[in-house]
Amino acid sequence: MDALRLRVIILFVILSILSLFFNDNLSFSEEGEKNISFRWAFGAIVGADNDRRLVAITRDTVLKTGDQLKMLVELKEHCFVYLIYHTGTGEVAMLFPYDLKQFDANYQILKKYYIPKENRWFELDEKTGLETFYLLASAKRLVAFEGLYMEYIGADTKKKPGIAAEILKKIRQVKKKHQKFATLAERPVRIGGTVRGVIKDKKTRLPDIDPIAAEVNATNFYSRTFTIEHQ
Repeated sequence: MDALRLRVIILFVILSILSLFFNDNLSFSEEGEKNISFRWAFGAIVGADNDRRLVAITRDTVLKTGDQLKMLVELKEHCFVYLIYHTGTGEVAMLFPYDLKQFDANYQILKKYYIPKENRWFELDEKTGLETFYLLASAKRLVAFEGLYMEYIGADTKKKPGIAAEILKKIRQVKKKHQKFATLAERPVRIGGTVRGVIKDKKTRLPDIDPIAAEVNATNFYSRTFTIEHQ
């Protein structure tokens, strides 16, 4: 009886050790898993009237009044993607999601979300200056950030500049908090130091930006900042 009890105790210890081993390995695997995956395109129509062309914006660049801009987000894994626009006049706007309710109502994997929607494009007006776009992606919703933006939307004109500054500060804080996940994981769209390609716009309808999209894969958090010098 004592020998049987001893064997049972030994078996229990062995199973406990194996359980700890597998749990440790599972935790390690989960920590390294890439839970952010999406396709992203940022394109601009540039050039003279007789030579309009589509280029991929992959870094800080210079654009001119009349140039047109468009973005694309396509989820490959369920994560939360935000695109914030900071204007040359100090205002902020959330370009994506279209509104925060979208995360609960219309936010699907493998669906192409164009910014702006459908065939429309942003066009740079006569107000020159720096135009900054913040692309943020997180495995979890950035609830505090969303709350601050909603406060900005509901504020009166006098309070908006102060809250806009707080939003930019919050973006810096979120990026700093997740610095260890900030490794670039993007399939390049550049060739020889320039953009991947130039697509002539020979038709009345502007071209699709999907062919210049890059695939982004990261763990827990990802961010990019694009600064456009608007001349």
